[in-house]
Amino acid sequence: MNCKSLLLTSLLVCSLLPVLAQQLLPELSAKPVKKRGSLYFTWGYNRDWYTKSTIRFRNTTTDNYDFTFIDAKAHDRSDLRSFYKLTSLTIPQYDANLGYFFNDKRDLGIEVSWDHLKYIVTDNQVIHVKGQIRERPIDKDTLVTPGFVHLQHTNGNNYLMINLVKRQQLWHSRAFHLSAIGKAGAGPLISYTISTVLGNEDPGYFHYHGVVAALSGGFKLDILKYFFLQTDLQGAWVDYTNTKLGADHRGLATHHFYSLQYKYLFGFNFPLNNR
Repeated sequence: MNCKSLLLTSLLVCSLLPVLAQQLLPELSAKPVKKRGSLYFTWGYNRDWYTKSTIRFRNTTTDNYDFTFIDAKAHDRSDLRSFYKLTSLTIPQYDANLGYFFNDKRDLGIEVSWDHLKYIVTDNQVIHVKGQIRERPIDKDTLVTPGFVHLQHTNGNNYLMINLVKRQQLWHSRAFHLSAIGKAGAGPLISYTISTVLGNEDPGYFHYHGVVAALSGGFKLDILKYFFLQTDLQGAWVDYTNTKLGADHRGLATHHFYSLQYKYLFGFNFPLNNR
């Protein structure tokens, strides 16, 4: 091959290189796509069960008592009679969650949850009471009437938590996706307690009462990408350390217990665009 032919061949190859590169190596010129996650919001209602609790009541400033209930029973109050009315949405025991799934390989998410439960120490039960009431010692089984002591966290027994969320895909079709959901979280109790102790009534107010930590598991059914139904069973450890008593809020009640909560929820997905 003479020099002229070699030169022409070289020019032809050089002119074809950009075309070949585009056809054979498209990944070299394509920009990487970063996959974003999705926001979600849920709303629903719950039923609750509580373990027995040892509750201490004391006020040594504006009254004179320091006594303890041993193994007091408590129950919830669902108040679901008129949940469907717009003016009554927050009267029953409800749950609201705002979260974000990262859509990463681990299928993790994070959420803020507000669980509105109701906790009522059962009236007219026989409880062993130990301590002193206005300088009179007491250490016996006692019928606890509302005139003696009434205690209810009904507006409510509120769990404000930050949760780590794990999603595991179980089954999917074109329109439906079924997943298992696990959560672990903790946060403060921002509760509202109504009480009467020795005739001194406190109508209650919202304030910090203590801490809560919880684990939950359930199932989520996504419908047509933007909607879903979900059920959760949540176990929680609850520690009330700052429950004020009396009209002057100088009394204090402290106790801890475990709760089991069953939730039924519906929600909305808000997928974010890829970039």
